Amino acid sequence: MDDFVSAFVIFLVVIDPPGLVPIFIALTQGFDAPRKRLIALKGSAVALAVIVFFAYFGDVVLTALSIGMPAFRIAGGALLFWIAFEMLFQKRSDRKERTADEARTEEEAHDLAVFPLAVPLVAGPGAITSTLLLMDRFGATWAGQAQVLGAAALVIAGVAAVLVAANAVARLLGRTVINTVSRVLGIVLAALAAETVLSGITAVYPPG
Repeated sequence: MDDFVSAFVIFLVVIDPPGLVPIFIALTQGFDAPRKRLIALKGSAVALAVIVFFAYFGDVVLTALSIGMPAFRIAGGALLFWIAFEMLFQKRSDRKERTADEARTEEEAHDLAVFPLAVPLVAGPGAITSTLLLMDRFGATWAGQAQVLGAAALVIAGVAAVLVAANAVARLLGRTVINTVSRVLGIVLAALAAETVLSGITAVYPPG
């Protein structure tokens, strides 16, 4: 249960469902309710498929590139720390909104559910990196793998539910509350990132 909670918190912080609400509303402006619901559900399903793919084949990619897991832990922790920095100073939301605006101008050429909703807004670099790190940490057994993927599935199911009710959530919480939650989650992510970097360093240079 501790492993599941740890994985759940990491995915929750990295994906940041509340922070996706205003971006999703802007991205789907002009669509009717059924189309918005379809985009939310399809995008969430595609994002989960991407997470599952990297959970089982990400290690193959790293091996093919001759990247060791300690090095990936250090680099992944640095990336998560940068995401935490963006969350704390509102840079991440601004960047995601720019991505949504760019996609909106080319909506006839792109399926919004796949790009940019599924990738990179939900299953972005942070979520993919977290998946690889968590599978390295807990994925030695089927039970551990189930906990990691179960945590990812639960968070993404929450994303789907929040996006389906995006307008109501935005009215209920307001942008101030959403931004506050994002900043608090950024502090938590910074601590998790520091722990990941330290685990990579101690794998190369064991203490004592």
